[in-house]
Amino acid sequence: MKTRIRNGANAGIVFGIVTIFLILIGFTGTAAELISKLIHAGSLARSLGMTEGMFSLLLFMAVLGILAGWYGGRQLRDLPDTWSSVLVRSTLAGAVHGLLVGIVVYVIGTLNANGVKMTTYLPQLLPAAIKQLLFGMEPFPAVVFYLILLTVMGTAGGALGRVLGRGAWRHRFAEGWRRRWESLQHLPSVQWVAGHRWSRFAFFGIIILLIVLLPLVLGQYWNYTLGTIGIYVLLGLGLNIVVGLAGLLDLGYVAFFAIGAYTVALLTAPQPHQLNWNFWATVPFAIILAAIAGILLGIPVLRMRGDYLAIVTLGFGQIIAILLKSDIMTPFTGGPKGVSGVGGPTLFGRGFTDVHFVYLIALSVLLVIFVTRRLQNSRIGRAWEAMREDENVARANGINVLTTKLMAFSTGAAFAGLGGLLFAARNQFTGPEDHNLMVSINVLAVLIVGGMGSIPGVIAGAFALKGLPEVLRELEDYRVLAFGALLVVMMILRPNGLWPTSRRKLDIKAEDNAPPDPEAASSTKGAQ
Repeated sequence: MKTRIRNGANAGIVFGIVTIFLILIGFTGTAAELISKLIHAGSLARSLGMTEGMFSLLLFMAVLGILAGWYGGRQLRDLPDTWSSVLVRSTLAGAVHGLLVGIVVYVIGTLNANGVKMTTYLPQLLPAAIKQLLFGMEPFPAVVFYLILLTVMGTAGGALGRVLGRGAWRHRFAEGWRRRWESLQHLPSVQWVAGHRWSRFAFFGIIILLIVLLPLVLGQYWNYTLGTIGIYVLLGLGLNIVVGLAGLLDLGYVAFFAIGAYTVALLTAPQPHQLNWNFWATVPFAIILAAIAGILLGIPVLRMRGDYLAIVTLGFGQIIAILLKSDIMTPFTGGPKGVSGVGGPTLFGRGFTDVHFVYLIALSVLLVIFVTRRLQNSRIGRAWEAMREDENVARANGINVLTTKLMAFSTGAAFAGLGGLLFAARNQFTGPEDHNLMVSINVLAVLIVGGMGSIPGVIAGAFALKGLPEVLRELEDYRVLAFGALLVVMMILRPNGLWPTSRRKLDIKAEDNAPPDPEAASSTKGAQ
């Protein structure tokens, strides 16, 4: 019984802290507004004596309560999976969740009633938002309301999880789906398409056709968004070589992005050096300078691993960012104001529009994917993967670890330089704020969400982290929160990314199908 109480209370505390955090940053109001736009339940809300915003907030809180109960009543090894055990834990999780949220709501409502301006401390808690949070009640009745609501929803969530989360029907459904999928794969027509080389060409032809046609029908805003996603795909592919293939954690990757952007800016812009080079002439310089910077970074950190390597590369990125903002470098780099009037590409005497930039970025992505695949399947690619798995074993097998690391750093930096020059040319401006630490964090998040070492995973991660926030502009203020929440969900549900590599899939399947170790089982039994 104590174990049930502890697990239920822990689930309630976790969801209570999460809900309180969402309230304090104002996310509950944003969520209620999005739900209002989605369901348009004004008449139903008025029939219940609520505003549409209050009703939407009620739905959002109910969903959080169901999730808390589901989590509290989940199947555990040390507890019997009976209805009584599940309902006790889920109800307790809902009660603790409701009590914690109610206490915070009571404090906020009481302070607001006493004339304390909550916006001084929490800018999102406007008087209207507080009234909505209290559902138009006094503070104490609101506490009782939250306690009852979240307790009932917790019980419902536990029961729902017990019905949907367990049972033989899930296994029957999965087995039936597996049999249908296998029968589909064994159809002669499907096998012919899968085994014929022209089917692959047709698939890539459809992708190229979409790339050609989409920019023509999309507006300027969505073309700009597609270009941004493409640039992050380039950055992700470069960092994928360093982190995903070679296993070198680089947190200063934005420095190479900045080098590519500033190279094309300083050579083509009228200020500060009045060089006015042609854009195409600056492309090799930007890529080569970024690659050289990768080698220069790699030389002093050749013998570092893990956290030490991450700290040193982070310092390198910060040094570049500080230099770009420095007044001393203003005559050379433009200083904090950056460089404006960056020259863009021209073809047959005509400048590039937003549609042309999408084509140019897409062509660059395809070229980098081709180079990455050739490298990944080559001897140097296998050396990167061997070094990632175990550096000592790789060295013992005759791999020159030092040159292999330098090759990874320089190749990844060259791809980042290409992304930087396209970024500066498209925006016709680059400045220190475009090359801060968050760029490195975002690119690393693209890899984690998409899947380390996977080229399709990089593309999926870029669309998930750079495309979805543009679709949901209402959540612009919570972009970092969304990143963190998505990473947490990914680590729980898809720990290897949206699209992991096929080799990693085989490793996971082998681990899942491995028979239990009798010695480990006997030692565990003896310890008990």
